[in-house]
Amino acid sequence: MKNNIRLFLTTTQALESIIDTLLSERNKEGWIPYHPYQKWYGAHWVLSLLADLDYPTGDKSLLPLREQIYEWLFSDHHQKSIRIINGLTRRCASQEGNAVYYLTKLGIEDERTQQLVTKLISYQWPDGGWNCDKNPSASHSSFMESLIPLRGLAIYGNKYQHAAALKAAKKASDIFLKRHLYLGERTGEVIHPDFIHLHYPAYWHYDILFSLKVMKEAGFIGDKRCKKAIELLQLKQLPDGGFPAERKFYKVISSEEITRKSGSSVVDWGGTSKKISNPWVTRDAKLVLGLD
Repeated sequence: MKNNIRLFLTTTQALESIIDTLLSERNKEGWIPYHPYQKWYGAHWVLSLLADLDYPTGDKSLLPLREQIYEWLFSDHHQKSIRIINGLTRRCASQEGNAVYYLTKLGIEDERTQQLVTKLISYQWPDGGWNCDKNPSASHSSFMESLIPLRGLAIYGNKYQHAAALKAAKKASDIFLKRHLYLGERTGEVIHPDFIHLHYPAYWHYDILFSLKVMKEAGFIGDKRCKKAIELLQLKQLPDGGFPAERKFYKVISSEEITRKSGSSVVDWGGTSKKISNPWVTRDAKLVLGLD
């Protein structure tokens, strides 16, 4: 119990500092002065992280960041990047999917969010997911590009009882569930080594913890095909009751640094260790497993 209390206090204190740091990048107009998709400090990622951290809903100070996102996603340049090859839309749908997720979760969505939902549904592949692979032979959806659209459609669909969004989310869930979230459908082997390592933040990447979290949010965690991933996650619990961040996708920088590289984060999310619990991975793992 003492370890749980200590973790809660540490996480709560760190959360306030993290939110302040993420939002400190805004200029006087309320924008973050980088391309919205700039990894990992553009407005797209900041809003995504705020939503994932359960930032309070309805904060009107976030509206300028919302306009940044719309300006990007509805721009002619963005639309021209979308291709239809062999009857399949090649689209990095995690972008629209993430926008639907955080705009809805943060309570700053409007009619343009529904337009993004409509686009996502129209981009969906027959197997239920999405893919941006322009190789004409590509015929299966991408795990990386399908989990986040599922998340966005599920939260929007549940909030507004949007039947088409809920149907699309359910269809998308099957590409993960029929593979037990991380195993090849035919081989039964781990699809990719990174899928079974724990990360925070996952950003647009895929792992079993992120997948289980989305399955829980969307109402699919009770499916028996989640069991193997749940059991694997349980095996990763450390003696102190927490869970480690085994790998990471970010490099910490100072917010004062002018020259930045893709993958830079102004927030330190606790680094990686196989033996030391990470508070953010622990938070998500305990949420998924229903632990106190």
